[in-house]
Amino acid sequence: MGLYLGLISGTSMDAIDAALVDFEVTPPSVVATSATAFDPALKSRITSIMESAERVSLDEIGQIDVAVAQAFAQAAIRLMRDSGVGAGRVTAIGSHGQTLWHRPDLPLPFTWQIGDPNTLVEMTGITVVGDFRRRDVAAGGQGAPLLPVFHDQVFRSADEDRVIVNVGGMANVTILCRGAPVFGFDTGPGNRLLDAWIARHRDVNFDAGGAWAGTGRSDADLLRQLMNEPYLALPPPKSTGRELFNMQWLQKELGPQARRPEDVQATLLEYTAATIAAAARRYAPHAALYVCGGGAHNALLLATLARLAAPNRVATTAALGLDPDYVEAIAFAWFAHRTLAGLPSSAGSVTGARGARILGGVYRHA
Repeated sequence: MGLYLGLISGTSMDAIDAALVDFEVTPPSVVATSATAFDPALKSRITSIMESAERVSLDEIGQIDVAVAQAFAQAAIRLMRDSGVGAGRVTAIGSHGQTLWHRPDLPLPFTWQIGDPNTLVEMTGITVVGDFRRRDVAAGGQGAPLLPVFHDQVFRSADEDRVIVNVGGMANVTILCRGAPVFGFDTGPGNRLLDAWIARHRDVNFDAGGAWAGTGRSDADLLRQLMNEPYLALPPPKSTGRELFNMQWLQKELGPQARRPEDVQATLLEYTAATIAAAARRYAPHAALYVCGGGAHNALLLATLARLAAPNRVATTAALGLDPDYVEAIAFAWFAHRTLAGLPSSAGSVTGARGARILGGVYRHA
């Protein structure tokens, strides 16, 4: 059996992305994909935990761990039902889960993804590979980003240098330069600050196409201030998350000065594009940029990135044959396939770990 099912929910918690992939054919074939909207009540509970990290209830964390797994299982079951694929045809599920907290910078570093794999096994009747990041952290790595090794497998070109840009809640880049090993890191915020700011001022979850940002004007002084964030000057390997780039951080940067909300949104969009462009320019100055993740739908973000990256090409991964919405879900199906085959799916050149590692724990159905 060559079918594997990948599941992931990103930092923005907008949806549970699922992909069913056939690894018995070359190249692997994407059989079906789906995006299941994240339950607003569950998202609110998780956000509440993150925003009160120093005084959380263990009962609440334990229950949310199971609730996320149930939501993931329902997404997997729905995808299999809609695509006419029985559970018996799926070798394994690769489940990233939902990142609750990511602190590779502490004296005892850790990363924590919830979505209990045991619950997922029981509900789907399928072997699950989960907990992908902690082995890399235990080996001295950042535990993120993980996707560059997958990007290296499917997007490397002998004809051009490429930067694969994943814009989820955070943004990260994979540097694929000819004649060089794969390299990558988190550049900073992706959609996270944009989503949080518009939710505060417009009562919607995201700025569709960058339309609201387009009504504002980027504040050059504020942008320069944001670009002074110390994380941006750190050398790779590095990773970040909402533990740093959150509304508390933004409010501190904004200070007491009155600004039009749409101007702040425009500046945040420029900030996301500028941090990505700066990373690409430094490490792959002649590379084409290919965007995936939710940010691939933000037309203004893509146009701003194209302006800042000119004359280098900017497109989405659709130009390379993979739907930008499902690159991550496909990757976690691939990770599960690699793990069960006893093959590594990480790279020290990306995360700083002491070499490649076989990632994930295996929770067998039988």
